[in-house]
Amino acid sequence: MPNHEKLRQQLLQLDGRGYKAYQDILGNYRFGEDFVLWCDRIQGDPFASPSNFRVQVSGKVAGFPRQLYRTKSREIALKDYLTRQFDSLARRIGQRRGTGNSGLIAIAKIGQEVLERTSILINDEMVEVRFVVGLPAGGRRILGEQAVEMLLEDIPHLVDRTLKYSHLDVEAIQRHVETIEDADCLREKLVEKNLVAFIPDGAILPRRSGVDDKPLQVMVVRFKSPESLKVEFNCPNRGLISGMGVPAGVTLIVGGGYHGKSTLLKAIELGVYNHIPDDGREFVVTASAAVKIRAEDGRSIASVDISPFINHLPQNRSTTDFSTTNASGSTSQAANIIEALEAGAKVLLVDEDTAATNFMIRDKRMQALIAKEQEPITPFIDKVRQLYADYGVSTILVMGGSGDYFAVADTAIAMHNFQPEDVTEKAKEIAQQYTDTRTPEGGENFGKITPRIPLPESIDPSRGQRQVRLKVRDVDEMVFGTEDIDLSSIDQIVDTAQLKAIAPAMVYARRRYIDKRRTIPEILDLVMADIASGGLDILTQFPQCDLAMFRRFELAAAIDRLRSLKIVQPRST
Repeated sequence: MPNHEKLRQQLLQLDGRGYKAYQDILGNYRFGEDFVLWCDRIQGDPFASPSNFRVQVSGKVAGFPRQLYRTKSREIALKDYLTRQFDSLARRIGQRRGTGNSGLIAIAKIGQEVLERTSILINDEMVEVRFVVGLPAGGRRILGEQAVEMLLEDIPHLVDRTLKYSHLDVEAIQRHVETIEDADCLREKLVEKNLVAFIPDGAILPRRSGVDDKPLQVMVVRFKSPESLKVEFNCPNRGLISGMGVPAGVTLIVGGGYHGKSTLLKAIELGVYNHIPDDGREFVVTASAAVKIRAEDGRSIASVDISPFINHLPQNRSTTDFSTTNASGSTSQAANIIEALEAGAKVLLVDEDTAATNFMIRDKRMQALIAKEQEPITPFIDKVRQLYADYGVSTILVMGGSGDYFAVADTAIAMHNFQPEDVTEKAKEIAQQYTDTRTPEGGENFGKITPRIPLPESIDPSRGQRQVRLKVRDVDEMVFGTEDIDLSSIDQIVDTAQLKAIAPAMVYARRRYIDKRRTIPEILDLVMADIASGGLDILTQFPQCDLAMFRRFELAAAIDRLRSLKIVQPRST
C-alpha cells in the first residue's frame, strides 16, 4: 500500500491536466499509523456528483471504549454522534477551491432524528468514515496543489478532531448514547403496558417553524400527563421516567383549533424514530409499526382491494381489484390504509385536516338525504373499531369536527394550550346521551386484507442505455428509471438519505425477490431481513456515506406509487 507521500506526488504531477486524470489516484494510501485513505470513486468532472472517499482508523488509534457500541442501539447512537461531529467540522473548514463542487468535503446531512446510516462504521478493529470530496479544478483542469491541501491537510485534521475519542467531549458522547438507548428501551416496553405511544412529562412538542424542526424556545409549554393516563418506566440510564401512555385501541385527540392536537399527533408520528438529546421529543416513543394515513388526491393505485371501505361504484367498477391513475381523496385514503395493513401496520395515525371528509364520516342528515345504496363509501367511523377487534390494529385520530367518533373511542384526550386532559368519561357520557345521531354502516366485520403479487416487468429502473437510473431530488421525490415517484404525502420519510436507500432497495427487491409468486409482505420481509444482516451496503456497488435506514412501510409506499406497477391477484385456496 503506497503512503500519503505517493499521493502528494501524484496530485502535484496531475496539476494542470484534464480533470479525468484524477482517476489515477483511485486506490488506498496509508497515513502513518493513523489511518488509511480510500479513493473509491472519482467524479467525471467538477460539476458531477462529488467523489467517494473513506478513511479507516484502527480501533487502537481511535480509542473508543467498547461499552459505547456494545449493543446495536449504542452503536447507532455513537455513529450518529461521530457523523454530526465530522459534518460540523467539515462545514467550518470547507472552502471553495475552483469551479463546480471544487473544495467540498461533506458527509450525510442530518436532522433531529437519529437514524442508522452508512456514513460511519465502528467495531473493535476500526472506525470507518465515508464522505464525498469535490476534487478541485480550474475550469476542467486539475488544481493539484489545492487537492494536496484537501487530501493531505484537511482530511487528516478532520480525522484527528472527530474520530479520536481523546479529542472529543466524553460527557456529550455518553449522554448521546444513553439517550438513544433509553428511548429504544421505552419503545420496547410499550407492549408490556398495552400502549402504542408514550409522551414524557416535560417534553417540548412544538417546533420553531414549519421549516425548522428544532424545539420551540419562546413561550414554551412543557407537556404534562393527566394523572389518569400517567405511566412510569424504568430506563437503564436515566432511571424512572413518567408521562402519558396512549393505550391500544381507538384514541381520539380533540380540542379547539391551535391548541396542539396536530402537534401531539406529529410528535407521535415521528416517535417511531429516536431523536437527539435536547430535541424536546427525545423520549417520545411510538410503536414501530405505526403508520400515518392521509388522503392523497391524484396518486396511482394498482389492484388494491378497497372493498372494506368502498363498494358499488358507478359503471360496476371493481373495488376488490381497484386500479386508477388519478385517485380521489376517498379512494386514495382507502388504498393507503389497505396498503399499510398489507405491509404490517399495527397502528394508524390520522389527522382530519389531511383526511377526506366524506371518507371519515357520514352524519345522520346526509344518511337521510343520500340512501346507503347510493353511497359507495363506508366511512372510517364504521370500520375503526372493527380494525381493532378483527386485526388488533389501533388508531390514533385527531378529530375536531365530529363528536360521532365519541361512540367508537376507547380513549379521548383533549388538548388545551398544548396540555392534555383525559376526557374519556365525558365523551362516553355524551355518546350515550346522543345515541340516535347516525346509523352504523359497513357490516359486522372489517373485511379481508389480501396480499398482492407484483409483476417484475412493471418495476423497471432502466432508462435508455442506462441499466439503472435512480435519482433523489428532495425528501419527497425520487426518479426510478423513467418515472418520477411522488412521496410528498409519506410523512414518516424524514431524511433524503432514506430515499437514497429506498431507491436501490427497490432495485434489489426487483432483482432478487419479485418473481410473480411472492406477495408484497413476503418481499418486504426478505429485503428487510437481508438489510438487517448485511447492512445498507448490500444495496450499492461501493461504500456510500449518504444512505439512511428506512422502514418496510416507506419501501412499500414507494413501490405502491410506481405508476407502472402491475399486480397479479393471488389465487384463492
